[in-house]
This record gives sequence, C-alpha cells and structure tokens, in this order.
Amino acid sequence: MFLYNLTLQRASGITHAVHGNFSGSRSQELVVSRGRSLELLRPDPNTGKVHTILTTDIFGIVRSLMSFRLTGGSKDYIVVGSDSGRISILEYNAAKNQFDRIHLETFGKSGCRRIVPGQYLAIDPKGRAVMIGAVEKQKLVYILNRDGQARLTISSPLEAHKSNTLVYHVVGVDVGFENPLFACLEIDYEESNITVLQEPNITVLQESNTGKEKRHRDGS
Repeated sequence: MFLYNLTLQRASGITHAVHGNFSGSRSQELVVSRGRSLELLRPDPNTGKVHTILTTDIFGIVRSLMSFRLTGGSKDYIVVGSDSGRISILEYNAAKNQFDRIHLETFGKSGCRRIVPGQYLAIDPKGRAVMIGAVEKQKLVYILNRDGQARLTISSPLEAHKSNTLVYHVVGVDVGFENPLFACLEIDYEESNITVLQEPNITVLQESNTGKEKRHRDGS
C-alpha cells in the first residue's frame, strides 16, 4: 500500500525564523517555519525582494528552531525541536536543493508534552554545544564537534534536569572559548504559592565541560 500526501493550501503564518549562511555562498539567508514546513528564503539586495529557494514538509510540528556554525566553518546548520521526541540537525544541500538530515537523536516520546524537551533551544555562540529543554524539569545538552573528515558530530546527551521547575526561556551565553554556558529563566513551583501568580525568580547558569563532559549548575 502506498500513501500520497498533497497539501492544498500551505500555512502562511511564520512561527519561527533564523538567519545565517546555509548554502555556503556568502549570502545572508533565512530559514522560517510555518508550523509544519520549513522554507529557505534569500533576499535580493538589488530588488529588495525575498525569494523562496526551498520549501519542504516535515510532517510534524516545529516547536523551536535555531541556527549555528562550528568554529572556523563556512556555513550554518539548522537545529529543529519538534513534537517527535527527537533533536534534528539539518544541512542545506545546494546541489540537490534539499535539507539533508545530519543527525537525529531520540530522547523522549512523541507529542508536545510538558516534560519532553523540544519547546526551547539554545546554542553556544561558538557553535560548540546546544541545549534543548522542556517546559518542565528536563533539559539536555549536546556537545558539537568535528571528526577526522570534518563532519559534524554530536555527543551523548548531558542531563541538566531539576524537578519541580518550570522553564520560561533558555539562552546561550557568550563566554568566548571558555566552557559553554547556558542561562535558564525558571521558577520553582514546589516553593511557590500555586494560588498566586508569580514571576520567574530563578536564573540558572548551566556550564558544560566540553572536554570531560561534565556540567555545573549555579542558581541565583
């Protein structure tokens, strides 16, 4: 049996957008998510128009989207957090005009669950690590590197979980070439009065040791 999928009308609303040099042509490009599809856009500086280079369906829901570049690299990669329970790293293949899947790491069940990472993404500014987090409790850090053939590699996940915690946002902190550092805006609902609406009151700094694959947690 063969199944055929045909989209009659694509979604027009953009939920996420990142910029970078994805084709390696030294031109600024955009990758946008329209819910269940990804598009590669390229602005034309001469006409001021934005041209669609590629549109692809992902057959899922994009929850988060980020771009990164390895140190010394000439092009950017795309990290996708979705409802699949996996973290996906994509590379644009200009020769085939398609997104090639470089890595696909499974860490949880499918679906938009509050304790399954995918809602938040953060990248180390030097492209050495990526954090993917859930709305509640769970956060994972992956160390990014190159192998002997200059291909992108990804480590096993480093856990940065904390129970009874709601996450509002995560970002990568620019620390130069020190160990990758991530800042997380959280609230500990175990110590909070659930009948009173409170603002997030905890900033957590997660430090990942790229050499020893350790992580340190400092809260304030």
